[in-house]
Amino acid sequence: MNVIEKAKEFQDYVIKIRRELHEYPELSLQEFETQKRIMRELDAMGISYEKAGTTSVVARINPGKGDQVVALRADIDALPVTEQSGLPFSSKTPGVMHACGHDNHTAMLLGAIKILTGMKDALPGEVRCIFQEAEELCVGAKNVIAEGHLNGVSAILGLHGMSNLPIGFYDINPGYKLAGSDTIHVKFEGISGHCATPHLAKDTIYPACIFVADLQSIVTKNVAPEESIVLSVGKISGGTKANIIAKYSELEISMRYFDPEVRKTVHDAIQRHANALALAHEIKVEVIIEETAISLCNSERVTAIAQKSAEKVYGPDRNIDLFRLMNSEDMSYYFQKTEGTFAMLGYFNDEKESIYSPHHEKHTIDEDMLIYGTALYAQFALDYLNP
Repeated sequence: MNVIEKAKEFQDYVIKIRRELHEYPELSLQEFETQKRIMRELDAMGISYEKAGTTSVVARINPGKGDQVVALRADIDALPVTEQSGLPFSSKTPGVMHACGHDNHTAMLLGAIKILTGMKDALPGEVRCIFQEAEELCVGAKNVIAEGHLNGVSAILGLHGMSNLPIGFYDINPGYKLAGSDTIHVKFEGISGHCATPHLAKDTIYPACIFVADLQSIVTKNVAPEESIVLSVGKISGGTKANIIAKYSELEISMRYFDPEVRKTVHDAIQRHANALALAHEIKVEVIIEETAISLCNSERVTAIAQKSAEKVYGPDRNIDLFRLMNSEDMSYYFQKTEGTFAMLGYFNDEKESIYSPHHEKHTIDEDMLIYGTALYAQFALDYLNP
């Protein structure tokens, strides 16, 4: 079967679903109507499924058939953004928008299920389709995994629309593709006092400022030049009034990384620098590290299969390696449990004003991407189960 031609047959269906979802976006862990909409479509197709997490849905084609299970994943949540795209099907939910394109991913996976249900006999194993909640909070994948929905899965494919690739092109390549992300809180505690007698107090603002400057030396002096690492101070607070020495100062740092060993090196250096400053200024310090997402690394084996699938869908010479991006994705947690790959699909088309990146208030796509993504999901499942 020519999967891309089959995807074109379902193009109107996929566009319809995408636009309906776009009109009624829901925030992470609040995707209850989205969940119901997905389940209605699965019921109409006669596909078995179960609820997962808070609002996720896991559908199964050929459940229990054969000894191989391949998984396909789409995220379903939206963002707290007020839409300014001007689309006739713009968000009807105030302050909420599908600005990251998860409406597209959901619609494409439903379209792929339509294709695959029509060819169950050509599938010697099970296809597990995960409609995942709360990607934007980086908790949805962990919720799905914790309930055992990845058990038995030997490979998984996820995808995302990208504005830095033109329509008709994609990035499916092995190795690290998306960064891990941590939020680091550094809290200094000193002794307050009058600004006229600073020697009787223990200021925290000055050492906090030194610490901000020190962060860049951590990157340049502790990490190999070929490694990618970002430390950004997004928030700094301290003090209550100009003539009062600040007892407390606090920093919030966003860290992006790829190599887990580099991550540990930087964590250790941050703690070491903070402790040294606290000792030098006779104050206390606390460092709290919160994991947001781990880095995403595409499997060599699964990526090779996905590359062949993509060439069948897109044609030759359409694979552009974007190298490593500093964005994060909780798809990475699935890759701790099984091998997988994350495909990036281009939608940039200035003729259709599909030029804005995800998370932008004017974000939209060239809907031709929906055909490619629908076909890629289905083609990958076929190719993986029919080596």
